[in-house]
Amino acid sequence: MVREEQMFVEDTARHWWIFLVGGIAWLLISWVVLRANATSIVAVGVLLGVVFLFAGINEFGLAGLSAGGWKVWHVIMGIIFLIGAFWGFFRPVNTFFALASVLGLILIFYGAFEIIQAIMSRDVNPLWWLGLIAGILLILLAFWVSESDRSYAVSAARRTYLILFWVGFMALFKGITQIVVAFGLRHAGKVAASAPPAVA
Repeated sequence: MVREEQMFVEDTARHWWIFLVGGIAWLLISWVVLRANATSIVAVGVLLGVVFLFAGINEFGLAGLSAGGWKVWHVIMGIIFLIGAFWGFFRPVNTFFALASVLGLILIFYGAFEIIQAIMSRDVNPLWWLGLIAGILLILLAFWVSESDRSYAVSAARRTYLILFWVGFMALFKGITQIVVAFGLRHAGKVAASAPPAVA
């Protein structure tokens, strides 16, 4: 490990608690969404906007702590989530009906990203396999969402519960992966700090 990389790892690892707090917040969002009452389509659309807004802010925070291609990926995801958030706030009914067709694609991209990130971090993160499992579950959920969208000819009330279920589990997986990243960063920071000083 060259000196610049060692310094970057040590600096990023100091912020491991931000990922932990973010993961706990995602778990709380998941709990709120999964317990929500599907009283109206408008309320569900606005709730989805809140979830997407938090996701966008989270991605921009991750971009600030990342480098290279990961930074670009987090910025792109942040922009997509913020667009979804504004759409949810200003067009909640349209958001509700559009989500079924869009969510499956988002989950596939996000699951693939989590799998790639977990595999690439396995040298420095002993809990990398948890991120791998979360990514696989996200992709399986994406296929289930897509299949349900084609075969689920239902009333608006039942569709509302199904969408809340999708979003709740997406938040749950996000929380798990954030917590895994937090402890992986903490471990990487300890390894970098205990390593002999690298040559610049």
